[in-house]
Amino acid sequence: MKMFGRRHRPFFRLCVTDGRNPRDGRVLEEVGYYDPMVPETDARAVLNGERIDYWIGVGAQPSDKVAVLIKKYGSSGTHLEQQKAAVERLATSRRRPGVPTDLPKMEPVVRKKKEAKPVEEVVAEPAAEVPEPVAPAEVENVSVETAQPETEPQA
Repeated sequence: MKMFGRRHRPFFRLCVTDGRNPRDGRVLEEVGYYDPMVPETDARAVLNGERIDYWIGVGAQPSDKVAVLIKKYGSSGTHLEQQKAAVERLATSRRRPGVPTDLPKMEPVVRKKKEAKPVEEVVAEPAAEVPEPVAPAEVENVSVETAQPETEPQA
């Protein structure tokens, strides 16, 4: 089990990993998850039973806690019917009350496109006169003098 979540809000992913890797290290495959904060006890674990059966068939050994989850919620688990009922109850309790699920379909608004004017009717407006740029040779040399403060010689 790979731990996620934050303080006081745990969440676990059931992962197939090499035994030499750390708990939260590199995984070969994620085969389910376990959320202990879900109010329905039987809806807390969601497992991919086919992949778990494959990995156990090729020699994977589940940890003690994962073995309990596989026994209850695996492909041939003892609590599968209770899990389906709990997931359904959880799904209906999370729906917002007062919001109708069958809303009437609204007619789409059809807007008329503006007709484009024919090319013959479009009259080109004359462009505003733009002054021509002045060549650098035609510009007079203008110098700007700046006033400098008078400084007294230091003794």
